[in-house]
Order: sequence, then structure tokens, then C-alpha cells
Amino acid sequence: MSIALRPSACPGLLRIVQALDGGICRIKLNGGSITADQAGAVADAAERFAGGVIEATNRANLQIRGIGSEHGALIDSLMAAGLGPTSAAGDDVRNLMLSPGAGIDQQMLIDTRPLAEQILATLQSDERLHDLSAKFAVQLDGGEGLAMLEHPHDLWLSAAERDGERVFAFGLAGCLVDPSVSAVPLEQGHALVVAVLELFLELARPEQTRMRHLLAECSLDTFLARLAERVPLMSIEGWQRKTNPNVLHIGAHPQRDAGRAYIGAVPPLGRLNPAMLRGVAQLARKHGDGTLRFTPWQSLLLPGVHGDTAAEVIHSLEQLGLRCSVDDALAHLIACTGSTGCGKGLADTKGDARQLAALLQRRGQVLNVHLSGCPRSCAAAHIAPVTLLAVSPGHYDLYFRDAAQPHFGALHARNLTIEAVATLLDARSRSPLDA
Repeated sequence: MSIALRPSACPGLLRIVQALDGGICRIKLNGGSITADQAGAVADAAERFAGGVIEATNRANLQIRGIGSEHGALIDSLMAAGLGPTSAAGDDVRNLMLSPGAGIDQQMLIDTRPLAEQILATLQSDERLHDLSAKFAVQLDGGEGLAMLEHPHDLWLSAAERDGERVFAFGLAGCLVDPSVSAVPLEQGHALVVAVLELFLELARPEQTRMRHLLAECSLDTFLARLAERVPLMSIEGWQRKTNPNVLHIGAHPQRDAGRAYIGAVPPLGRLNPAMLRGVAQLARKHGDGTLRFTPWQSLLLPGVHGDTAAEVIHSLEQLGLRCSVDDALAHLIACTGSTGCGKGLADTKGDARQLAALLQRRGQVLNVHLSGCPRSCAAAHIAPVTLLAVSPGHYDLYFRDAAQPHFGALHARNLTIEAVATLLDARSRSPLDA
């Protein structure tokens, strides 16, 4: 596809952005899903045209890092595998997140995949929507037990019950756990998304690239009143999404189909090499439904596994180097690229995270910790319970999540080594005050 792509710091499939360790290509996956053959194509591209580093992102996409000079050949290979947009200008705006369990989750109210296909087709084909920021994002939730509830989105829709009827509750510039602002009938889901995006583009000034920017100036009531002229809004006063345990993305869990399970596996710190991805793809062909699903926790699922082969699949995944146990400390840590691949990184976050995981494991501690090489927080869109913000090589400021505090939360200690962090976290977790 030959088109003059708009300037942006965000990588895409057609826009390779340079980093300290080479180019970055971001492959947006429809609903986080990819076929085994497509996974093989990603592995081949990373091996042939880059340094062999493949990353699972916090929006359930994939990135190839360390790309050399053959940008065109890499892009062509991924396009040939069906991993590109249907229109070049639509690549930036196909930012639609689903639950990794869409269509298979035992707790789902509806299967969101057909609506997701409709929304993605419109985002790519409707030229009016191509003016949206590359960061403008929509979340579609079917009420699954496995869902990312804490990532902020410009628009979110969640299947809900209202007076015995299933509807889409929705919210603006927030997360699924926020109170909804209104609702629409299920059949109006696509119309709602289009209406919200068109109204945003009509009302927002060029510098107002996100919904939160517009709502800081245009009141929510005003926006909803204008929206009600386009789609029939319904009251759903007081509705909030039920919470869920995120560990549903690790290990074996039963699917909606009797006798089938999905297996959740965590690539250490979100990174795979080509051999790992090919191995997982082969397991999907042999034991699953031939697909992989990536998650917002930078992990992956193998759906469609026969329950009686789950243990065998888990063993094979672990042999490939993935983590499948909720008791594995490394499976609960996330870290950005750090100073080895990013010029803004002040510490080797990946290496330090591995050291911290080993120290926590020895102490029998399993904690959700986020290591960030700079304040941009590229590895986590949500606020982790514990955040380590690098201040120099091997040294971090320690934050604990606090709803009353912005950004990472409450600053607890400064300039700690990884050993000091492990000691402090171990002591805190054993304190009766934090039980």
C-alpha cells in the first residue's frame, strides 16, 4: 500500500518507528487473535528482518523489535499473511480491545466477535474516522470473567442486564469499572460507536486528541445530549461492571464448550523469540483450535484444548520457556524495554525484573510489580499495585497504588536497589497491617 502516512510516534505495521535497538513494527491483531500460520509468519519476519525479539503488548497486540533496513520486505511478508489493515490509512485507528475470552468465556453474556468485526471494518473503511488519533481506543466487553477492567479507553461498551433485557452500558474516557453514563440496545452497538466517534471529531479541536481532553471543556451532559440526537440512549442508573481475578489468564481454565479448556501462558516479561512463537503455534495446531489469543497482561491463550490434554500442553509450553503457574513470581512482573532498547530508559528494567523475580520467589512472594524505565509507563496502561520507577541504573523509586494519588500512586521510598526493593516488599507483605 503506497500512502503518505501521517507523522506519529506510535509504531504500526506500515509505520516502523526507530528505537535504540532498531526499528519497531506493531502488528494489531483483530480481537487479540492470530492463526497458527500467521504466528509463524511473525516468527519468520522477526528472524529474517530483525533481531528476533517479539513482544506481547498491553493492548493484546504484537511488536517486532530490532528491525534493520529491510522495512518494505518485512511489511510485505506480514501483509501477505493477512496481518495488515484493509486500508493503509485505517491502520492507526483499528484500536479495539476485546476480552481474550470473547466467544469462549463461561461467564460471557454475549459473543462480541461479530460486532467487533463490524466495528473494525467501519474504522478502516470510513475515511472520516481516519482523523482519529493513533491512541484513540475503544473497548468492547461481553461480560466475560476474563477481561481487562483497568485500562482507560476513550469509549467502552459492556454487555449488561437491564430489567431482564441485555443492553450495552457504556462510558467515556475511563475504565470498565467506572460507573456507566448510559446504555443502548444491543442492536445499536455499532451505531453507538460510530456516533460517538463522529461526534468527537465534530466537537474536538485538533489538539484535543483524546476523549478526556474534549470532556475537560465540553460537559458530559452536553455530549450525551448531542449523542441522544443520533442514537436512542437508555437509562441504566448505578450500573457498574463486576470485578474479576486476573489470574484467569494463567494456567488451564474451562471454556463454554464442554470438555474444552484454554491454557494461559506468560512469556517472561512479555517477550518471545521466534522458536517460542513457532512452538506455541505448533501446539495450537496439534492440541487447540489452530489459533492463539494475546492478552492485555502481555500473555497468550491457547483455546480449544481438550481438557484431558491440558497437563501435556502446559508441560510443552513450559519447555518452550513460558510460565503457566500463578505461583511463578516472574509471571506477575511487567517491565518496559528499558535502557537496552530505549534511549529514554534509565535502567535495564528487563534484567532488573528478572533479578527481582528470583528474589521474591526465594521468599515465597508473588506480587504484581511494574518496572518502568521512565515516567511514560509504556509497559502498563493501568496502575499496578506496585510500581518501580527507574532513577538510575539499578535504582528505583517505589510507589504503591493509591486511588487518592495520581499516576503511579503514593511514593513510598526513593533510590532503592533491587535487593532493597525485595526486602521491603517481603516485609510489607508479611506485616499484619497489610494483611
